[in-house]
Amino acid sequence: MSKIVLVAACALIDVDGRVLIGKRPAGKSLAGLWEFPGGKVEPGETPEACLIRELDEELGIKVTHACLAPFVFASHAYEAMHLLMPLYLCRRWEGFVTAREHEALAWVKPNKLADYPMPPADAPLVAWLRDLL
Repeated sequence: MSKIVLVAACALIDVDGRVLIGKRPAGKSLAGLWEFPGGKVEPGETPEACLIRELDEELGIKVTHACLAPFVFASHAYEAMHLLMPLYLCRRWEGFVTAREHEALAWVKPNKLADYPMPPADAPLVAWLRDLL
């Protein structure tokens, strides 16, 4: 049985109903694919605390626990591990979104998200966002 890895992700939604995705940089696994911002939940950390930390580190924005709404989750078996990824929605944050770790960022209408190649775990979440937004 493979190790289960918990990763928290966030769909930041702007006032125009667009969702933020980031392009994974060269040198990282799944480089060049587009993903929802977030990261690995550290031992003793909640998914919400992980997102507050990761969104600050990756994008330079401040998010509060109250602004993170659990939405849906992905469960995907990769070769080396099994990924469990809750996706949260966030419509309010402080600061300006800046690409600190991603090669590029894109604000995308939900019906256009499928045009961006994503990791296998992220891709199924697109339909949920398209149906919601």
